[in-house]
Amino acid sequence: MTTSSNLDDEQVAHLRSWEGRSETLTDEIVAAPLRCQSALLDRDDTRQDAGSEVPPLWHWLYFLPQARQSQIGPDGHPFRGGFLPPVPLPRRMWAGGRLQWQTNNPLRVGDAAQKHSRIASVKHKVGRTGDLLFVEVEHAFSNAQGLCLTETYDIVYRAAAVPGAPEVPPTSAETDAPWQCEFVPDPVSLFRYSALTFNGHRIHYDRSYVTQVEGYPGLIVHGPLIATLLVDLVRRQVPGANLTSFQFRAVRPTFDLHPFRLNGRPSADGKTIELWASDPEGWLTMQAQATLA
Repeated sequence: MTTSSNLDDEQVAHLRSWEGRSETLTDEIVAAPLRCQSALLDRDDTRQDAGSEVPPLWHWLYFLPQARQSQIGPDGHPFRGGFLPPVPLPRRMWAGGRLQWQTNNPLRVGDAAQKHSRIASVKHKVGRTGDLLFVEVEHAFSNAQGLCLTETYDIVYRAAAVPGAPEVPPTSAETDAPWQCEFVPDPVSLFRYSALTFNGHRIHYDRSYVTQVEGYPGLIVHGPLIATLLVDLVRRQVPGANLTSFQFRAVRPTFDLHPFRLNGRPSADGKTIELWASDPEGWLTMQAQATLA
């Protein structure tokens, strides 16, 4: 069963005109964000200084949005338009991504780095809960030596919650993972990650907003944080792990109401690791795969 669309063909065509748009940003890779993330993840890392490698996925601590306060919308994100298309759907989530590292040229503290981004596609669908708009964005990160990593991520925009609307049936998560650990997503940890990534999206820290306006039962755990925790599970189980690729897909929102579980299963040769996150009810919330050199 699907519902009718509120986006007409003209609106969709306008949004699709963003395909191919690009921007290039520069940033300096400094140590302070890495030290803060180590603290957030409760890691006893060696102090990061000049020359230290940026761990996998920790590049998300750089090239942060810097919209002026007068340009922030009611959801805590910058007003829509500019590089990303002005999608008129209120709920926005990072649905997944695919990354590939150049293992011979990692980003390091002290690098003057560049991020080139391009809108690869804008696609409209109508699902069980109404309009869905998917935006695929490609990024390439480089330093003075050349390309360091490439990343493609998917953003999904959804219609506002409608009381009584059908929900996507959940998927049961496997329970026999050889690697398991638990994470407690309390409001403090979510706020610290929002601050660390300069993410003003109110769904992660404003309980009245997320429950009364967007219709969720609790604060939403950041998708990138869950992905980072899954990679952190690999790093704790395989000290010195050198990732060549990682892909992840958000399956179901995770809320701050209860601890959630991180799971991993390495292949026989240890080179490929299946990863997933599950909520206290046993439902799959994120699925991922890491490949080691």
